[in-house]
Amino acid sequence: MSTYNKKCLELAVYAGEIMLKNGAETYRVEDTIVRICKVYNILSAEPFVTPTGIFVSINESDDNESVSIVRRIKNRTIDLNKISKVNDFSRKLSSEPLSFEDGLDLLKKIDCIPKYNKVLKTFSAGIASAFFGILLGAMLRDVMVAFFISTIVYMTVSLVEGLHANQFIQNAFGGATASFLAILSMVLNLGTDTDKIIISSIMILLPGVAITNAVRDSISGDLISGLARAAEAFIIAISIAVGVGMVMNIWVHLMGGVL
Repeated sequence: MSTYNKKCLELAVYAGEIMLKNGAETYRVEDTIVRICKVYNILSAEPFVTPTGIFVSINESDDNESVSIVRRIKNRTIDLNKISKVNDFSRKLSSEPLSFEDGLDLLKKIDCIPKYNKVLKTFSAGIASAFFGILLGAMLRDVMVAFFISTIVYMTVSLVEGLHANQFIQNAFGGATASFLAILSMVLNLGTDTDKIIISSIMILLPGVAITNAVRDSISGDLISGLARAAEAFIIAISIAVGVGMVMNIWVHLMGGVL
């Protein structure tokens, strides 16, 4: 592989990697890789992206000799700000070409953008759940209880994530925490409706972005990615249900409680 093509591929795949690991749809990642390659006069780039990997192949010469690069994506999160910035980067690159070094430096800066601080994210999780409670018709007491429970749920999931547990364990712990605290609030006469409190509190765990991306990828014709993301969303939903159901079963059958 020539040095020029290698640098181009590294730049394009790095941009795609940032987008994919921060929750972008696969068709958007593929489009970004093709755009960047075209800027550097590589017109034969063929990217294939799945939720866990990026595969890009180019024809390096007229004799159809192909060169490929593979990048494994192990960890994924949601950061729409980084997706937007890489998206803008690939489009501005078409009108204002940069050197490989400058482009790589800019992508590294985007990749290193700090996330919102934990206090703000925890508070936002509480606000989101509280408003879901209002949408569900919960009483003011239940809305306030859902606010505090969801902040604790968010902190619990963040703690389990810091221990490098998989998503199933993280969301199961989150669901169990929400269920336990909702039941506790009823025992302490703080809440009035267990169902609405639990549903409001676990809303922050639901895989909304995964479901949306599954639909958008499927509509775009990326059936493998669509099915993979749909399976991911299904597993997350099951894990939440496992956590909630386990605590409720323990309360009803072992502790003799009534819900």
